[in-house]
Amino acid sequence: MRIKYNAPTVLTFTFISGVVLFLSMIITPSLTRYWFMVPGRGSFSPRSIRNWITLFTHVLGHADLNHLLSNFSFILLIGPILEATYGSLSLLFMIAITALVTGLMNIFFFPSALLGASGVVFMMILLASFTNFNKGEIPLTFILILVLYLGREFFNSFRSDNISEFAHIVGGFCGSLFGFVRPAKR
Repeated sequence: MRIKYNAPTVLTFTFISGVVLFLSMIITPSLTRYWFMVPGRGSFSPRSIRNWITLFTHVLGHADLNHLLSNFSFILLIGPILEATYGSLSLLFMIAITALVTGLMNIFFFPSALLGASGVVFMMILLASFTNFNKGEIPLTFILILVLYLGREFFNSFRSDNISEFAHIVGGFCGSLFGFVRPAKR
């Protein structure tokens, strides 16, 4: 038996995020703040190349080990199934689009910075409910996941905490859109 690198997009995403956290915690504490955090409303400078880069890289940065583990336990569970269903490049594209959309929404609507892959987690959760459906159908699993996961995030958004429920909701809508628009590879 041999170990297989079975989901290259998911595994590479995981390893890069782990390296970013390790470097931020051990070697360069300001790394995450400068290169892996989207500035909030009023702090984004369109002239800053770094700010544009963080619209994509914020999903690679995490505040601490617990933050990373809570995101990647879902990504490592759901991601390989989605990668097998949709393909590595398609999943990478979906991750990048979700990062961009959540980052843009954050700079337009929220004063605080955005950090982490939880928008990608919610994209994957909603997208997973589409892995075996036929055109012209709406999977009941999708409706239930939409109500349970995004409904909870909507109600949690009224609490004061350091969690961006809005990124979760936007990520979920990205996954829903990808599920309706992007047919699974057969």
